[in-house]
Amino acid sequence: MAVSPYVQAMQELFRANTRSREFPAHGAKVHSVAWSCCGRRLASGSFDKTASVFLLEKDRLVKENNYRGHGDSVDQLCWHPSNPDLFVTASGDKTIRIWDVRTTKCIATVNTKGENINICWSPDGQTIAVGNKDDVVTFIDAKTHRSKAEEQFKFEVNEISWNNDNNMFFLTNGNGCINILYPELKPIQSINAHPSNCICIKFDPMGKYFATGSADALVSLWDVDELVCVRCFSRLDWPVRTLSFSHDGKMLASASEDHFIDIAEVETGEKLWEVQCESPTFTVAWHPKRPLLAFACDDKDGKYDSSREAGTVKLFGLP
Repeated sequence: MAVSPYVQAMQELFRANTRSREFPAHGAKVHSVAWSCCGRRLASGSFDKTASVFLLEKDRLVKENNYRGHGDSVDQLCWHPSNPDLFVTASGDKTIRIWDVRTTKCIATVNTKGENINICWSPDGQTIAVGNKDDVVTFIDAKTHRSKAEEQFKFEVNEISWNNDNNMFFLTNGNGCINILYPELKPIQSINAHPSNCICIKFDPMGKYFATGSADALVSLWDVDELVCVRCFSRLDWPVRTLSFSHDGKMLASASEDHFIDIAEVETGEKLWEVQCESPTFTVAWHPKRPLLAFACDDKDGKYDSSREAGTVKLFGLP
């Protein structure tokens, strides 16, 4: 099979920049990394109860600030979809916090009912959805910081996401299904996606596909309009924990407890590259404008103490 010019160009780029670079971020493991919409900043959330924000300079990340205030692990964070100064963190301390990088302050603390593990911001910027360990999903008005809707599900809720058009809300569940909801969290449809626990979901920036990752170690790619599975990627051996589409929608990174991150060409499913890791990977995020992948692993700080967590953020694709 002939390799596409795109794949050739990307493989040449990665071959020239094959080393991942590490940047110290936290005192314990990093659960979540995310880029601001403009790509100037990368935020990370950690088991050490803090979030960190880095500025991306030419060929490195420079730590800008550490954000303290949560009383428990910061499990997930995300940026405002169009305002590059705001991000929100979800914590096990039963709150979410909205932060402003210009003032480095928390501009809102919203109390929630349970220990929060999932968070996403709607594409129109008006709503923040948060999911907790008790499988309750809450819609919070991003301006008033009040709850608009709340739903208790009878199954394990894993990852949550709006579609790019902002008119449907998706969640992956423990029964291997994708649930589609809206408005105000009312169910529309359920799709049997995997034979086992469906863990993560991501939409491609072009609005053509979404991908889900499962405990069966498969990544499935879905047509957004038809809601049919287009193809599967099966190079990982462990449950797929995290996914990210590249800015052009042409590459899909997926990661698990395997000691590599799989980078696939979306249109063919072919392996484009694999990024070597020394330990399980919790979170991956492509830069919104260039082929640069941020990720974080369950690293131990082997130099001094093999049981101590390293808390580093890594970048692959830097010159």
